[in-house]
Amino acid sequence: IFLSLQQDVIAGFLYAILILVVFHPVVDLIDNFNLTYKYAPLIIIRTAFEMTAVEKIEEQLASLRIAKRSTLSEEPAYLLDIDVSKPAQSESSRFVAVSCSNKSIRVYNRETLNFLREYSTHPGILNGVRFAHACESVLFSACSDGTVKCWDIRLATQKAVQIFSGYPSNVLISFDINCSDLIVCAGTEKVETDTFLVFWDARGITDCASATKEPLGVYSESHNDDITKVCFHPIEPNLVVSGSTDGLVNVFDINRDNEDDALIATCNSDSSVSFIGWSGKDYKRVYCMTHDEGFCWWDIAQLDTEEPITLLHVLDVRDAVCVENDSLHYLVGGSYHEKADKLFLLGGTSTGNIHLVSCGTDGLSLVGTLRGGHSATVRSFCWNLTDESLLTGGEDAQLLLWKPGAVERSLAKKASMKIASSVQKRVRVHNSSLKSRKK
Repeated sequence: IFLSLQQDVIAGFLYAILILVVFHPVVDLIDNFNLTYKYAPLIIIRTAFEMTAVEKIEEQLASLRIAKRSTLSEEPAYLLDIDVSKPAQSESSRFVAVSCSNKSIRVYNRETLNFLREYSTHPGILNGVRFAHACESVLFSACSDGTVKCWDIRLATQKAVQIFSGYPSNVLISFDINCSDLIVCAGTEKVETDTFLVFWDARGITDCASATKEPLGVYSESHNDDITKVCFHPIEPNLVVSGSTDGLVNVFDINRDNEDDALIATCNSDSSVSFIGWSGKDYKRVYCMTHDEGFCWWDIAQLDTEEPITLLHVLDVRDAVCVENDSLHYLVGGSYHEKADKLFLLGGTSTGNIHLVSCGTDGLSLVGTLRGGHSATVRSFCWNLTDESLLTGGEDAQLLLWKPGAVERSLAKKASMKIASSVQKRVRVHNSSLKSRKK
């Protein structure tokens, strides 16, 4: 009996210790139950939502189909740059502007791609078009003659409402206007030893018709070769990034007193820069593409920390992106999607296929391929995040509007693609001359 009681006491003692050791953390957990219960599920839900958002965007991109196709003009030309108007109140833009290799600017209705007007009075090569942010009828263009011109597309005139004139030796090859529509900045070609970022005051563009504005000043020390790209920050009007054939990507705060103080970051792409842009939450990241199809991505927010600012550096995207039964020949540009917090790149093939590529710190991956639209190299694009539509223009002189799940209803689709080839362009000209002779 004694031994039996002793065993029971020992067992009870061990059981009590077990209770204290094993279940004590549970008591602490219960004490903090409100905190744990309040936040843990939200973290799980938020992560699931973000994953769903990215997957949804990628699914929409993969489902893009041709919705509209512009009618070819009498003088087909490469479509070099595209921009859409940015209305302040309405949900969708109304206009599309395209700069062409024949030194003209064409304006279209964004939804129908119906041609509206053309500006063909440029004495030099066009290097970009940009709509103002606050007024959708105001359009800017840069020209190699050393001027940035401002157009009011409501007016039936070939005259610019304002001209921003550079210094006599300036050959402008890139430009942008800041998000507050107050400052225009353009990059120049290198002339002898000089390369400039030129700045103008853009205020009062509708009050001084045909007036010419002189520069506010220049930055001349930060690049030593052609400045191929200029891009203002999407929400900070004082920040601008520039890229050059010298391989440097420079970030400036133009509120600073001088160029040395204004230069807040210099990133080296190790190659000639072909495209630059902003990405990430609050747009704290900068990315660039190079003329030899390289890609670089930097986190400017890490400048004052010990963390490396380089997020990704791909020497040749053509080798890094696997495309089944196809290839990637070149990059066109990039676009950051705010909802998904994701950077997407756009590239293509010489036969007109378009590849959509997702960018992450772990590398690049193919999202989808758009086929059957262009018949030659795609040179420009504009992605509208409001309705997830995509505008593309290329060397086949076609302007295409892509939308998720769209069905093209144009009967002239195949005919317009045929006109794109150089051989058939000559045939078309000969046929026209034959018809005129018969008449």
